Amino acid sequence: MQDFFWQNFMLSFLYEDKNRVCIFIDAGNLYHLVLKKININNLEFDFEGLAQWLVNNRTLVDNGKRYYSGSVREKTNDLKSKQALAKQNKLFTQLKKQGWEIKTSKLRFRKEKIIIDQRVTDYKRLLKKGIKEIEYERWREKGIDVKLATDLIVGAVDNKYDTAIVVSSDSDLVPAIDWIRKRKKRRVEYIGFSIADLANKNNPTRPSQTIISYSDIQRVLIVTDIKKFIKSS
Repeated sequence: MQDFFWQNFMLSFLYEDKNRVCIFIDAGNLYHLVLKKININNLEFDFEGLAQWLVNNRTLVDNGKRYYSGSVREKTNDLKSKQALAKQNKLFTQLKKQGWEIKTSKLRFRKEKIIIDQRVTDYKRLLKKGIKEIEYERWREKGIDVKLATDLIVGAVDNKYDTAIVVSSDSDLVPAIDWIRKRKKRRVEYIGFSIADLANKNNPTRPSQTIISYSDIQRVLIVTDIKKFIKSS
């Protein structure tokens, strides 16, 4: 693996003439691809520490720490949703005190269905038991990628930053990334992850090769890098 400390150190020399940075974190993407897989929650993670590490010796612009998240809604007589909302409010309060700009989009509750076929492990055993489909409920995040992409473009047009540090592996951001690089000559620094899933070894997180191909700087963090930002209890 690369020596990320050395790489981080070299960034200040490579781009000393273009060193105004803005950080864009897709919270849902980070949680599902990284934090959930190593069994920690958002309140246990030091986002401010990560931000300062990413910035290093460069200049963080005003309102340059941006956190994009679906907003939890409380369901009537649902203790789980009430607890989730309380945790999110606590996290948002902490981040705001540290100067983070928080952008939210509503999480929508919907029912989804899994059809039992050859794509499902042990599907033959399930079919023999008469189980042909499984229906479940989940929160779905809507519009976060659009808000992040819009802010990337507006910030470039308004000359708010020289380098956008993008902490997301959502390939839907590629058109915006491509536009700010070609049309506004902004640099894009992609932060990806290579993380094993503790609950499912067949479901590891890998960096987005698509975003890598459209970015100027690529840094792929592994578990040991992430552990530096887990808060001590």
